[in-house]
Amino acid sequence: MTDGSTPRFLQGVYTFTGKGLEQPVPLDAALRYTVPAGATTQPVYFRGGNSSDEMVAVVLMRDGAAMRYFPIGAKDAVHVALRVVEDLLGDTVLELFLAAPEGCTGTVVVDLGLVEV
Repeated sequence: MTDGSTPRFLQGVYTFTGKGLEQPVPLDAALRYTVPAGATTQPVYFRGGNSSDEMVAVVLMRDGAAMRYFPIGAKDAVHVALRVVEDLLGDTVLELFLAAPEGCTGTVVVDLGLVEV
């Protein structure tokens, strides 16, 4: 990119076992991103797919607190262009968690696009 920004992605295919819709859990350590010191990052889109027979929610966590919820219907997929973006400053930690009904099992495909400046 010529404008000094760098794309970053949290993405992959992950199996899960739900702990409850009110108890989001980390999907995988690979889905953790720390904004570098002196940089600013903005989440710009989320894409996700869900193989299970239940609705699930991918939760974007910011420094351990829920920042955005992305519900995905049973055997469905979503694409969300984030129209309201926030500047996330250096040392902010972003992680993708999953909330699913207790005992629900399946696979999710996640793709969170970020722009680092």
